[in-house]
Amino acid sequence: MFPKLKTAIHKTIHPPEATGAEKLGDFTTTPRVIPISLLAIGIGLVSAFIALFLLKLIGLFTNLFFFQRWSISAASPAANHLGGWEVAVPVIGALIIGVMARYGSERIRGHGIPEAIEAILINGSKVEPKVAILKPLSSAISIGSGGPFGAEGPIIMTGGAFGSMIAQFFHLSSTERKTLLVAGAAGGMSATFAAPVAAVLLAVELLLFEWKPRSLIPVALASVAAGAMRRYLLGVGPLFPVPPHPVFIGPGGLMGCIVAGVAAGALSALLTLAVYGAEDLFLLLPIHWMWWPAIGGLTIGLGGLIFPQALGVGYDTIGALLQGDVPRNTIVGILLVKSVIWAVSLGSGTSGGVLAPLLMMGGALGGLEAMFLPHEGAGFWPLVSMGAILGGTMRSPFTGIVFALELTHDVNMLLPLLLAVTIAHGFTVLTLRRSILTEKVARRGFHLSREYAVDPLEILFVREVMRSDIVAFPANMQSAEAAASLKPGHVRRGQLLYPVVDADRRLAGAITRNDLHETLQGKRPRGLLADVAKKDPVAAYADEPLRVVVYRMAETGFTRLPVLESEETRKLVGMISLHDLLRARTRSLEEERHRERVLRIRLPFGARGPAAADRET
Repeated sequence: MFPKLKTAIHKTIHPPEATGAEKLGDFTTTPRVIPISLLAIGIGLVSAFIALFLLKLIGLFTNLFFFQRWSISAASPAANHLGGWEVAVPVIGALIIGVMARYGSERIRGHGIPEAIEAILINGSKVEPKVAILKPLSSAISIGSGGPFGAEGPIIMTGGAFGSMIAQFFHLSSTERKTLLVAGAAGGMSATFAAPVAAVLLAVELLLFEWKPRSLIPVALASVAAGAMRRYLLGVGPLFPVPPHPVFIGPGGLMGCIVAGVAAGALSALLTLAVYGAEDLFLLLPIHWMWWPAIGGLTIGLGGLIFPQALGVGYDTIGALLQGDVPRNTIVGILLVKSVIWAVSLGSGTSGGVLAPLLMMGGALGGLEAMFLPHEGAGFWPLVSMGAILGGTMRSPFTGIVFALELTHDVNMLLPLLLAVTIAHGFTVLTLRRSILTEKVARRGFHLSREYAVDPLEILFVREVMRSDIVAFPANMQSAEAAASLKPGHVRRGQLLYPVVDADRRLAGAITRNDLHETLQGKRPRGLLADVAKKDPVAAYADEPLRVVVYRMAETGFTRLPVLESEETRKLVGMISLHDLLRARTRSLEEERHRERVLRIRLPFGARGPAAADRET
């Protein structure tokens, strides 16, 4: 490069042997996970009591609103004898919630999970203490006054709020607070449904935004603790026992599962559009949002007059659907009335969960399908459609599968559920940009990606993308001489940083092109490069993953780093810059987009037949 500069280094340096991988592990988790796990276990235990408290609170308000009695026992609003006065009950409850949201905390509006996501994404996993009090209270009033919601969303948000509050008492990072928030959410769901594995999967697929032991271990332990405590507080599962189903259902049954998956995907898309269509209509109203829940409550009341089973959580109706003994008019009522009042009231901004309503509507869809699909046992198609609706609506397929299994303890349903849920999930992924849970976050100006993949920068090493054909200067060279060598025709394109090395090629410093130009202009003192170059420059190592280098650049602000063979030898082997990191990303994009046929089928005598082959011979 510089023929007159004999002391300059300018040659291709062969990368060192790939020994750095031996120092790297599959995971980056540290012993810090142990104290976080201990905190998570405590949060899980408390979450079980929170779930019990909220369920009893729902029972109390249901008895007060519909039966005018003081009792915390579970009750169904469908059994009330209020007559036409029943319409006023949801309106009164919704008015109370509107006041609580306006003068207490707007965070209590919605179905819980999007609010937990927002707390994680926007607020550094910090939840206000008043939310932990107002959210369960408002949800209990909403469901107790006939709201067609489930308790799981509010319990998830309340458990998460408690986990966040505990985390805020300790000196923790935002990531650790997130882990404890999610631990409380998973504990609440585990205790509510006796579904500890599904609770962990929901946490991973919807709340953690990662699959790392540092968060998975504490969350799983919190779910286990809450699930174990549930057995003493609420009893053991399954929540919805079902009659036994066949181990294998044959090709006809599998084709039916495909039909059920497509139908569930279509219904999931319609429900999502209905909820946010209702929300858009409420936004057009010339009144304050505090009054919107009352309009939703009026819709609930009118729907309850038409179809009383649409009121409340509806666990009894879900259980009946899984037993296969629900009349046709009930199925139609759920699909028409329940879905409409649920979408309108949820769009009005009231407080309540989505899992139980989705289970009921999925069960009703399955009951409808059972009229024409192959008979595989009582409750078979309602259970398949329940899982498919969950997987399609929430875009959480593994949660939908395992949740259905844990609710019923029917392991024989694994294969049908896997097929139907996957089809429903694929349908909504292709037809909707966002799920019912992430759409609310997006409407507040944030984007949430649900695709988890290994970052290419995690698995590529510096030695794979660095430039080894570089210019470096010896430490005993005069700075003026080095600056004079940087003539326009001799400047290495793209190299703005020049390493300074000793006689053994060990890095002694670094100097920029601007510094050398300022030396010629007299703006910087002259001398040996060993004296004027920056000592101990920030460097990368050939055996480091690119992710480490990206973080180092972000922390230091330097975007060009000399690359050393190792920390021990400190021998210069190349340079790396942001441009080189982008080349690593380009390689990943190429793997995704480049299509080629690797294997080709060749006929024995060529494509033109044996006669043509003979003529060529």
